[in-house]
Amino acid sequence: MLIIDSKDCENIDKALKKYKKKFEKSRTLLQLRDRQAFTKPSVRHRTKVLKAIYKQQLAAGKFD
Repeated sequence: MLIIDSKDCENIDKALKKYKKKFEKSRTLLQLRDRQAFTKPSVRHRTKVLKAIYKQQLAAGKFD
């Protein structure tokens, strides 16, 4: 649960902006999306490896 401390004189738009930023930093939405469908650990590992290979190739300059 996110708690936003706001003063009485603070604008509601500022409080909403603080809430949105705090919500994004907590990565709650990403966790929710990950939990919607189960991925096998082997598939998760394979995607992690492929992502690392892609990053290495990108750093080496193979992709423009």
